[in-house]
Amino acid sequence: MSADQSAALQGLIDQASERNEPVVLSPGSYIAANLTLPRRLRLIGVPGATRIIYGGGGHLLYGSDLEHVELTGVAFDGAGLWLGDEIKALLDFRRPGALLIDRCEILNSAKTGLALEGAAGRVERSTISNATEYALYSVQARGLTINGNTISDCSDGGILVHRWEPGEDGTIVFDNQVNRIGAKSGGTGQFGNGINLYRAHTVTVTDNKVADCAFSAIRANAASNAIITSNSCLRSGETALYVEFEFEGAVIGNNIVDGAANGISVVNFNLGGRMATVTGNIVRNLSTTGPYPGDPPGFGIGIAVEADTAVTGNVVENAPLFGINIGWGEFMRNVTATGNTIQDAGIGISVSVVDGTGSAVISNNVLSQVRNGAIVGHRWTERATDDLATASDQPFANLTIANNQVN
Repeated sequence: MSADQSAALQGLIDQASERNEPVVLSPGSYIAANLTLPRRLRLIGVPGATRIIYGGGGHLLYGSDLEHVELTGVAFDGAGLWLGDEIKALLDFRRPGALLIDRCEILNSAKTGLALEGAAGRVERSTISNATEYALYSVQARGLTINGNTISDCSDGGILVHRWEPGEDGTIVFDNQVNRIGAKSGGTGQFGNGINLYRAHTVTVTDNKVADCAFSAIRANAASNAIITSNSCLRSGETALYVEFEFEGAVIGNNIVDGAANGISVVNFNLGGRMATVTGNIVRNLSTTGPYPGDPPGFGIGIAVEADTAVTGNVVENAPLFGINIGWGEFMRNVTATGNTIQDAGIGISVSVVDGTGSAVISNNVLSQVRNGAIVGHRWTERATDDLATASDQPFANLTIANNQVN
């Protein structure tokens, strides 16, 4: 390992920026700190062989109001050393212009691994691990793609796509592997998520493999028009796929959820959360135990929805409380639950029958091994009806229950 190379590296990248040339680093380990990016940086190493190790004392790589940032084939090792109070991450880029990070490693940050503000470009085929906060934090993106990365062993979050105020974001998050995400800072969902959207509209999350997260595999908070499809979500500590708070519009389809306290939740109509399709998902092996005492009605629900939502063609298995839960109290409107298969559940489908609820259609579902009833009305947590699947009449004018097969 070479001695501290901070001055030499800073000189190289400054000179290369002036000439608009790349900096090519030979294999080896370089100790450096407090490197400030010039307007243009193209830093190229040998993947798996070129390593820049943070020497402490402030930051490793920081830059703002840049024109072009390109990092290829370099490992950045934070060595767990302190980062300055104003620094967000081991690699902290604010308004970086055109961005490309490819085949890099970002390891052992005392804060977040990679923080981006106002970024447009790609983060791909890279590894981020052992960050004390988050792996990757993006805010105010302007056309960012995050794909083909391996994220693991981060203490508070994996990939975060946020905005300061609700608005169009358009980030694409696909084909990433996210594993072992903790919630060191506690809370009831602010931390501990594999992929987290906050106020960021029109974000696509697809084809990701997410496992062993303290809370959600994928969590969208006040994020409208999210597309969440074809993801594998294994062993989530709380709700595996969570769309919540003030959102309008979500497509949730063809995902696999195996192991969680709740499977898929599309909720908070009380705060304006509405409009979704939940189609073609497999949800199984839910638990009544979560990371905190569950709010009513509790954990163990396969799919929960509330307003302006179609729930179609899903398979739910081993849901101790409800296979599908429609509405919460008076917060239920315009829901269809059709063509679903539910087996091995406490209650197959629970629907709110509180006065003032909107309409729901529950039809053409197959319900098997539903121990406490196939379709049951609830008023909040209280069971309010006998089994509606076998009732001879329709006791609620706002509910259509028909052609369900109960085994």
